[in-house]
Amino acid sequence: MDSYLVVGIILVLMIVFLLMGMYIHAVLFACGIFGLIMLEGFSILPGLLGNEPFNRVASYTLTTIPLFVLMAQFILHSGLVQDVFYIVHKVSKGKSSLLGILTLIIGGMLGAVSGSGTATAASLGQVAIPELRKHGYSAPLAGAIAASGGSLSGIIPPSIILILYGVATETPVGDLFIGAFIPGILVMVMFIIAMLFYFNLERKKMPVTESSAVADVEEEMKIPLFRVITALVIGLLIVVLIFGGIYSGLFTPTEAGAVGATAGLLTALVLGKVNFSFFKNSLTETIKLTAMVLLIMIGAQIFGRFVSLSLLPRKLINLLEPIMDNPALVLILISIILFVMFMFIEGAAVILMTIPVFLPIITALQVDVLWFGVFISVICTIGLITPPVGISVYAVSGVSGISSGAIFKIAMGFAIFAMIVVCGLLILFPELVSWLPSLSN
Repeated sequence: MDSYLVVGIILVLMIVFLLMGMYIHAVLFACGIFGLIMLEGFSILPGLLGNEPFNRVASYTLTTIPLFVLMAQFILHSGLVQDVFYIVHKVSKGKSSLLGILTLIIGGMLGAVSGSGTATAASLGQVAIPELRKHGYSAPLAGAIAASGGSLSGIIPPSIILILYGVATETPVGDLFIGAFIPGILVMVMFIIAMLFYFNLERKKMPVTESSAVADVEEEMKIPLFRVITALVIGLLIVVLIFGGIYSGLFTPTEAGAVGATAGLLTALVLGKVNFSFFKNSLTETIKLTAMVLLIMIGAQIFGRFVSLSLLPRKLINLLEPIMDNPALVLILISIILFVMFMFIEGAAVILMTIPVFLPIITALQVDVLWFGVFISVICTIGLITPPVGISVYAVSGVSGISSGAIFKIAMGFAIFAMIVVCGLLILFPELVSWLPSLSN
């Protein structure tokens, strides 16, 4: 069967399956199998469905994922997030705009420590939104701030997106972590600027004072000084251990995940949160998330084999031939395609299903693979707060009761602003990614 026709049929099938609500790993697996049968016949299946799926996920590098997820669960169930935000509230008392800024910064730090955007967004939604509302922020803006803060885990290490990209392209995960540091800070700064713009716009339309607190906000929580000091020390210690250890070469990203998980457990012990329920919830969530990622990887491997046999990357390169002399234009086109995909499909799946297509194009353009990985992670971060599948927004909406549509209206402003500025800067100045890794090598 003609390969163009097969590719067209498979794309239609993917859209139909997604609209039917099928899980993304099942969509990738089914479309990959159907495509391979149409291209090569049934004879290709025994070899493809034998040991290859196991070999794909039986990777030492992938052990980083459950370790960082376990660390995230230990930290979240220890109550450290609430303690850190209490400190933020105390520092910014009486300064409404500063509270929003610190919420985004803390969101980035928590994302860096936990590696889980959904968990961080949900935690900020529970703890930050009441305080933001109390200080004059509208419900949609408070929700957008919490969702944007949580989404930063997509770019600020240890990002699972960066880990998956490193495994898929055989790029050192440690270098990806270090290279993502400056772009991660840039995305955070863009979110802060957008937040200040919306906040000042609201203040002009409806002036508020600190005394105009929302009536149903709970009384300010009281946390002992011991817990405050413990939260500060442990939070800084975990960040220093992970980044310092990887940057200095003291241990690998996988070992950093193990150290972080141990530190998270010790945090819970010190704060007196360890019990049977603590372990049950932490381990259950870790298994669920890890299994989801591995199933997506297996489905993406089958789909990637179909993409390779269909020669789709080569055909795309031929189509792009007229503009291949202008790498910036090709990268802008790729970024738009990825941005749209991240709006509809879960981040890990987009990474794994597009790498076989875009990597040959990037190689032909002689673009640094490390730079491209960080570039994709920036777009993924932005995709976490864009409709219709903005996971961070839905997490915040679920815990806060604020309409997801109302949050999306403001979060889209955050996303578009960060997309234009940060992606533009990365295309113009690739050294923003390559400079730090070059110092550590």
